[in-house]
Amino acid sequence: MDRQEWRLCVLAGDDTLRQERLTRDLYEELRGTDGIDLRFADPAPSGVPGSKGGIAGELVLWATLGMSGAQAAKVLVTLIREWSARERHRKIEISCGDDSLTITGRPDQAQERLIGDFLDRIEGRDRAE
Repeated sequence: MDRQEWRLCVLAGDDTLRQERLTRDLYEELRGTDGIDLRFADPAPSGVPGSKGGIAGELVLWATLGMSGAQAAKVLVTLIREWSARERHRKIEISCGDDSLTITGRPDQAQERLIGDFLDRIEGRDRAE
């Protein structure tokens, strides 16, 4: 099976400083995990002539999973759920291919079902490959 690439985007509304802080915190949380390689996506150019760079738009992480797809997906999603649960207002969108899911801090039963369905779809896709 090919290595899966996952897009991880912390959602913080219009608060880019909070988004950057939380994204870097998530990076630190995940970076030592076996089988998960992380990198920051290249920031989009600001498009403003004469600007001094900086982050324009979202700060996004890419996670490349080296373990079997279903196993790695469960590990990654569990770690993200634990990280999100530390603060009720945390929200992160995770995407793998055309499939995506938003996890919020302290998810309710409905969101837990969505997470389970998401993992089932990833596992089914892995079996089909």
